[in-house]
Order: sequence, then structure tokens, then C-alpha cells
Amino acid sequence: MTTTDTKDVDGTVDQVMRCADAGADLVRITVQGNKEANACHDIREKLFKLGYDTPLVADIHFQPKVALRVAEAFEKIRVNPGNFADGRKKFDDIDYESEAQFVAEREMMAEMFMPLAEKCKELKRAIRIGTNHGSLSARVLSFYGDTPRGMVNSAFEFADFCRDIDFHNFVFSMKASNPLVMVQAYRLLAAEMYDKGWDYPLHLGVTEAGEGEDGRTKSALGIGALLADGLGDTIRVSLTEDPELEMQPCGLLAKTGMDACEKGLGVDNFTETHRDFKSFERRQGEMPPEGTPAAQLLHRDGTVFTAVSVEDLREPEALYAALGCKMAVGMPFKDIASSDSLYMRELPSPADAQAQQTLRRLREGGVGVVAPLAELQRNPLPGCCALVPLREALASPGEVEEARLLRDSVGVMLEADGTETAEEVAAALAGVGGVVGIVILTKPGVSRVHSSRRFMEYVQNTGSTLPVIHHLVFDETTPEEELVIVGSCDVGALLMDGLGDGILLESRNPTIPTSYLRSTSFGMLQGSRMRMVKTDYVSCPSCGRTLFDLQEVTNQIQVKTGHLPGVSIAIMGCIVNGPGEMADADFGYVGTVPGKIDLYVGKEVVRKNVDMESAPDALVDLIKDYGRWVEPSVDEEGEELEEIAVAA
Repeated sequence: MTTTDTKDVDGTVDQVMRCADAGADLVRITVQGNKEANACHDIREKLFKLGYDTPLVADIHFQPKVALRVAEAFEKIRVNPGNFADGRKKFDDIDYESEAQFVAEREMMAEMFMPLAEKCKELKRAIRIGTNHGSLSARVLSFYGDTPRGMVNSAFEFADFCRDIDFHNFVFSMKASNPLVMVQAYRLLAAEMYDKGWDYPLHLGVTEAGEGEDGRTKSALGIGALLADGLGDTIRVSLTEDPELEMQPCGLLAKTGMDACEKGLGVDNFTETHRDFKSFERRQGEMPPEGTPAAQLLHRDGTVFTAVSVEDLREPEALYAALGCKMAVGMPFKDIASSDSLYMRELPSPADAQAQQTLRRLREGGVGVVAPLAELQRNPLPGCCALVPLREALASPGEVEEARLLRDSVGVMLEADGTETAEEVAAALAGVGGVVGIVILTKPGVSRVHSSRRFMEYVQNTGSTLPVIHHLVFDETTPEEELVIVGSCDVGALLMDGLGDGILLESRNPTIPTSYLRSTSFGMLQGSRMRMVKTDYVSCPSCGRTLFDLQEVTNQIQVKTGHLPGVSIAIMGCIVNGPGEMADADFGYVGTVPGKIDLYVGKEVVRKNVDMESAPDALVDLIKDYGRWVEPSVDEEGEELEEIAVAA
């Protein structure tokens, strides 16, 4: 989507061409009024003359007449059912006594929308019926609440209007800034379409995803989960960055998601019985009892494992920082965003004094350790959990039991390769004592998503509630951005179903630091709404409506607030993307008129017309007023620590 002023024909044309050259198949342009609609005709004509026939999509809010005008120029019109025909701002005073009253108001909606549908049919244009979680109409909110069901029914009303005149050239979208809500809404929409015998295309996107790694992670979690289900025809990665920069992650995500849904590569047929997308509930892995040696291995809200080598242990200060540990009198201890446990393929020898001291200090600071059974038998480490391949456990249960009973040992974590049978899973869980969790590391050439789903089905059929950790290993050629997109896509398809209790990311690329793998793991857990360890930003990607430099302002706010775990802040460039689009945010920073900002708590404006220069500080004061502020952490020398949200 372009970020230029649409009235700037040359600037908009230049940006469309940059997006098309970067790989965009469609480009969306905001159209606020008649002046912008008139400019659209010039934009379309100039692009044709320059040899660009990339389809253009007009983004319409509140303006049915403007939509009619721009339909003469652009190939597709995006309308938001939440504000296209229902101008009421609040639903407090709307009280429907019956469904009949609610349905009766459809006539008003149809009267506003039908001229556009008829014109698009005549001109062979397409329409995107683009429902957003945060901008449902007052009418829909009053009847359905702020729910995926309300989103779907809102979209279906407009679809029915199209079908009434035998117009079928439309596509649905169900966007939300919360990836979990977004996935639920699309799945519900698809299920309802199947029941109706409909097969209209789906445009996928996590709206207001933000920037950098977090924006890519959120997008890949939501879009990837749906692509793995075989849902989706067009996608957009919505970033607070220059629009052409969206193309690389978008293309990579499209390829990754389509690969994931290729008929469950290497996985036998199976029937899932546990997924209920209409009433999402996360599978709760049962944590080891508090006070036991195994308790420090796992975190109830999602565990982050970090692969560590003996060489890493010989550089203790660098390792402590990479693991996110805080320091007190030279000793490391776990913080809110520290790795919970280490995964060590090789343990240090007793003669390696430096490595042994580093490992001992980490364990004393609350960090767990997991190592392969063979390594633990060769080099016993009291308090270390044994990682055992599931089939090896079946072949030699006595040997596994012996490892578990090593002095002060924690227990056993079984490692699955994704090809086990239901019988093997049941036998292992019934026959191996001391199992505290399961790690899934799928074989190359086997669909991670489908094999993990099948394995989880087998586990649940045994009645087991053991925690499950998803282990992903990337080769030396995989760069950072690909790791984020592919990893989030694979893990997201599982975590969105509540299938999983932690992540272990490994990379053989020496340029990717351990700290990056840790922050990415936490980003995946936070994007899945499992474990909140850093400030969550809902940030719109900018468009022609934006009233300030979103990238600059977002950076200013992140610097001031990036140390507030669990606090969600929305940064919106205009009122269209204001209180509605930031449905999940605790606080909002919204452009209203040039040079002025409104500040929100939830969806309610509490400070109006704040000067832009002082608005970031006013936001900090607001967070303090509502008791959500904590002072930034400092290290032992008194220097402010760089927080995970800023570093990422």
C-alpha cells in the first residue's frame, strides 16, 4: 500500500512502480475524497503510459460516492463494512430487542452499497469486502460484540448484497492486529463458506503489525497458520516501513506457507479431533511440580530453550548477555526475557574449569539444562535432564530409567522425529518413567506442521498433558529474515491452535547471534499471545491519510517505552486507523489533525489535541497515571540496559 499523498500523482506513481518492481502483484492506494479520486484517474493513465499494468486497489472508508468515482479508474475497490454505510460512532445507545430489528437495518446498508456493486459489475471491477476486528460498525458491535462472529456476519451481509444482483467478483478479508483473532476469524469465515457452498477468494493479513522483526513475526504467525491450512489467495505483510520493503517477507511467506500446505508432505493421513476453531482454547501442558529439579526447566506460559556449546561457556560475559540474564555481584540470574533452559549437545569435561563454572552459575541463577542421554551417560551432570529419542526409549527402557536415576537428575525429555506411529507414542508415554516433556524435531522432507499436528493428536489420545517444545534447526545459508518468516510460519500454524509449550531455535549460520534466536523465540510466543515479555506495539503501516512520519514517531515512542513488558501501545497515523483499529491496545497515540495527537486508554480518548512535539512525553505521563509504568532497568554500573523490544 502506498504511503504518499494520493494527490501527488508523480510521487504515487513512482511508489507504485517501486512496489511492482519489488514483486507486488497488486498495489493499494488510499482514496479519502473527490480530489484523491480525480488523481486516481491520472495515476492509472500515467502508469499505463509507463508500461505498468499492475492492478490498483482503492482503499475506501466512509465515502460511498468516492468509491463510485474511483471505480472508473481502478481495478478493485476495498470497502470496510464497519464504516462504509453505518456512520454511527458509538453503540452504547443501540439496543436491539430482537434479531428482526437488527436485520431490518440491512435495507439501509444495501441502499448505500448497492450502487457500487452494480457499477463494479458493469465495469467488471472487483470488490474486497474488508472487515477489520477493530472497526466493526456500531450496529454489529451492539449485536455480536467485538468478536470473530461479528466480523464474519458483517462481511456476509455485503456478500449477500452482491449475490442479490448475481455479482460474484469479490474477495473477503478478516484482518486483526491480534494474530490469534485474525486466524480464528478467517477459519470461521472459511467454514461458514463451505457450509453455504461458497468458494470466494481470501485476502490474508495481520493489520497494523508494526515494523522490523516483530512486524514480520506477527504477520508470519497469522498468515502462515492459514496458508498451512490451505486458506488464502492473496496476502499482504503490513509493515511500518517503506512499502516496497514489504515485498521480500511477503514473497518468502507465500512460498513457505504454500510449501507447508502441500498435502502434508511425508505424513500419513490422520484425523484431527481436538481442534475447535469456534471456541479456541490452548492446550495446557502440565508443568513439573514447583520445588522439583525439573521445575526450572519449563515456564508455564511458554518456554524458550537456547542451544549452547562448550565454547560459549568459555566466554561467560558474552553468554550471559546473549541469554538475557541480569547480573548481580557478577552472578547471572534469570529475568523476564531470559532463556529458560539450555540445550547442550556436548557437556563440558570436569577438567574445563571455566566452562564448568559458567554452567554452574547459570544453573544457580535458575537456568535449566538438557543434554542427550548418550552425552549424559558419558559425562554425568547432576540436575541435567536427559533428552532421549522416542524410539531409543522404546528399545532400551531400562537404560533410560538408569539415566533418569543418575544422582540428582531431573528426568527425561522424549524427542520425536515426526514419523512415529500412534502405537509408538502410546508405548513410550506408558513405558518410560520420569518423562517431563517432549521435543519435536521433524526429519528433513517431512512437513513440520502436519507431522507435529499428527503427533500431538497421538499424544492427546493417550490422555497425556506433557509440555511439548518445537525444535527448529536452520542451516548455515539461512539469513535472519528467512529464519523469522519460516520459523514463525511453521510454529505459528501450531501455536495458533494451542499446540505447543515452547520453542528451541537453532541456526548453523555463524552470523546469527544467540541473542537474536532468543529474542525471536520470545517474539513468537508473544505474537501467539502466550507469554508477554516486552512492550507490544500496534503500529499502522502509513498511507496517504497519515498525519505524521510514522516510522520516526514509532521509533521515538519505542525508545521511551520499550521496557514495559505486557503493555500494548497503538501508534496510528489518522483517525480511520485510530480507536477502531487498535482494538487490543492499552494505550493509543492517534493523529487527528496536522500537528495534533489524541491519546487513548483502550478505545476512549482521554487527552485531545496534544502538540505533536510533546505527545511522546504526554503518552509516558498517561502510562504513569494509569499505574503501568516501571523505570528502565540499569546494570551494575548504573547504565540503562538495552531492552529486548528495542534491540529487536
